[in-house]
Amino acid sequence: MAAAQGRSSDDADGMDDAKDSAQAEGRTGTAAPPAFRAAVDALRGARLRPQIEVEPTPAPQRLAPFAYALEAAVVDGDEDLADGRLVLLHDPAGHEAWHGTFRLVTLVRAELEPEMAADPLLPEVCWSWLTGALQARGLAYGEPSGTVTRASSHYFGGLSARPAASQIEIRASWTPREGLGGAPDTAAHLASWCDLLAQVGGLPPAGPGDASVVTLPQRRGPQTR
Repeated sequence: MAAAQGRSSDDADGMDDAKDSAQAEGRTGTAAPPAFRAAVDALRGARLRPQIEVEPTPAPQRLAPFAYALEAAVVDGDEDLADGRLVLLHDPAGHEAWHGTFRLVTLVRAELEPEMAADPLLPEVCWSWLTGALQARGLAYGEPSGTVTRASSHYFGGLSARPAASQIEIRASWTPREGLGGAPDTAAHLASWCDLLAQVGGLPPAGPGDASVVTLPQRRGPQTR
């Protein structure tokens, strides 16, 4: 599975410098609080659409006392259509910038046709994929922030036979509303994130609730893994 690389926006700094697995204990060796354990258990038990492969990945250690991370790829046969990473952060003492004790941080990426990457409305459309995916499942959240980055590669000389390639990256974070016991509904947030991945990867909506997410046609064809 291709893992998302790079630095995420906001409190995602250092996501790609993670060296240790997501922990049942915090960075100081303290046992994880019940709310964090419940949130992680919900992530592990979530049922997702079959085209999306999800697995645990090393979590960053410097962003919060407790962290858990997943990586995912939208797969069609042997081809990856999109990939990304989702990190759950928890600070029992609360975090001023989060306005809560939990934070979700993500990086999602896929390739697009160069002419679509040049569309001036592309950043707004891509951001609407994220907010639309959360709203379609009725999830409450706060303090959203992020960036949409588009990059193009053109090849010359010995590489001139390669077609131009354009990539879109969505880097974002938001504070999920906490529920009973202080834990947010992380399974629903994971499902929303997978809706976003599917949207970026060009898959059709999984259900009627996904119709509110804006679509972007003419994406680049699947890339062989």
